[in-house]
Amino acid sequence: MDTYVQGILILAGINLMAVLGLSLLTGFTGLFSFGHAGFMAIGGYTAATMTVKFHWPFIPALLMGGLMAALLSVFIGRLTLNLKGDYFCIATLGFGEATRLILDNVQYFGGARGWPGIPNYTTLTNVIFINIIGIIILANLIRSRHGRNMIAVREEELASQIVGINVFKYKMMSLMISASYAGIAGGLMAHYMTFLQPKMFSLIKSTELTIIVIFGGLGSISGSVLGAVVLTALPEVLRSFASWRLVVYGLAVIIIMISRPEGLMGGYEFTPSSMRKLFSRLKKKNITAEGGK
Repeated sequence: MDTYVQGILILAGINLMAVLGLSLLTGFTGLFSFGHAGFMAIGGYTAATMTVKFHWPFIPALLMGGLMAALLSVFIGRLTLNLKGDYFCIATLGFGEATRLILDNVQYFGGARGWPGIPNYTTLTNVIFINIIGIIILANLIRSRHGRNMIAVREEELASQIVGINVFKYKMMSLMISASYAGIAGGLMAHYMTFLQPKMFSLIKSTELTIIVIFGGLGSISGSVLGAVVLTALPEVLRSFASWRLVVYGLAVIIIMISRPEGLMGGYEFTPSSMRKLFSRLKKKNITAEGGK
């Protein structure tokens, strides 16, 4: 495979890992976050520390990055999860920016100048493998009792409390799992770029992840996959437009949002049963069309 195409696919896979976690938090639990770049930064710097400073193998270092992001999310969640609506968004935005500013001033990690010399362990094979595991875990979680309770919290928080669902517990669970996915994505990014700098995890990155989730469709894992691939590849496809490519990219996103406010997939999933139903529907339409002739 062409190295350039392979690089785009790796970046799409890294984004997808973070987007899967954000999809659980935003799409299935109904909590909008603009601080996931902060969790990516925590995971990236932790994983790089494990491999560079302590010579850990790559996969355990990634898991440690995800664990550190999840542990930090417990602290953030206890402070912010009782906030309603836009206030939670603002709190997560503040967390993301605070994380970036702190890393700017920690010289152990290179500060604002960045941290070069991180080993290149991230390959297309292990990105695909980790993405598949992430999708399987998320799909099984959503189908479980815990996943149904998270969806109930999204649909009507007060009614969920009345029927006995511990709303705070499921919000916290969703935030922790979401943060761990973002931490692993940060570790993959660190070992693909072989360089870390705090400005890589700015508000722009958090906004990009949120746009991908909404673009693909809230409450759709398939939409997250499709959104991550399309929106990661689109700026590269438009590279011939030079400085106008980001304008065209933004315009394309706006058109999709206006024409399909529910996102590309709109809560729909590509599953074997849904595909069988789709093919059956298309077959019936063809038979009806032939009969009409």
